[in-house]
Amino acid sequence: MSKAPLSHRETRCSGSSLIEVMLAVAVMAVTALGLIAGQLWTAREARAMSMREHAAWIADSVAEAMSAPSASDAALRQWSTRAATLLPRGDASVVGTGGVSAARVTWTASRNLPRADDMIDKPEPCGGVDAPVGLSCVALAFVK
Repeated sequence: MSKAPLSHRETRCSGSSLIEVMLAVAVMAVTALGLIAGQLWTAREARAMSMREHAAWIADSVAEAMSAPSASDAALRQWSTRAATLLPRGDASVVGTGGVSAARVTWTASRNLPRADDMIDKPEPCGGVDAPVGLSCVALAFVK
């Protein structure tokens, strides 16, 4: 068997060009950034949900303590202290109007949440009173 000279061999280039590699890297980078943004959004929402859960738990406990026959301001102070411990600038209070009272828990809203005008499902005012700007609120009505 004789070998053909190099000039007669058919040469073929195989592999990827630099443009194809750059395009693949760009697509992977955009995909990775999208995944990271999704994870950050999920973490923020989980934190906000945890705060709302704590606030609802405290409001329920305040309503239960204040609807008891032996209700006292000491119980409200205890739950207000618990709210301040669990929530950023948290506060628990009782607002009464027309025989119906509301246990209200407020805390500092996360800075990363959308503005009130940008919300699709804007919550109702807290216990009949608008929550101050920058605060989130949970209210639970009860009767003594």
